[in-house]
Amino acid sequence: MSQSATLPDIRQTLELNAPIQKVWTAVSTAEGIGAWFMPVIGFEPAVGREFELNAGPFGMSPCKVTELDPPNRLAFHWGKDWTLTFELRELEGDRTEFTLIHGGWSEDALTEFGESHRIVRERMAGGWAGIGTKLRAFIEG
Repeated sequence: MSQSATLPDIRQTLELNAPIQKVWTAVSTAEGIGAWFMPVIGFEPAVGREFELNAGPFGMSPCKVTELDPPNRLAFHWGKDWTLTFELRELEGDRTEFTLIHGGWSEDALTEFGESHRIVRERMAGGWAGIGTKLRAFIEG
């Protein structure tokens, strides 16, 4: 019986020059998420809430909020396989550490659009670096 090998989570951590409440608003509201990540339809920060991300050429992705611990943690299922977690930690001097964790990667799985997780994971790892730049500009700009 073969077991699917998992691939490591994508983790990106940024230190932002903003108080935790400002960062929390950027990562836990439809307006905030739409400004730095992807347009979102029907999002509310409530466990069990179903919503959709507009993934551009890949269409609408169904999502569901799975964890909520304001202003420190928000997690949701994304599509059929993935989880996305935003973790915030208050730092001294009105600064916030933001960590994004994108999990659910499997060596032999395919996405809804037929690409291997390994290929998409590599693309997303690079994409999250750019998203971090957008988040920083949105919060600090």
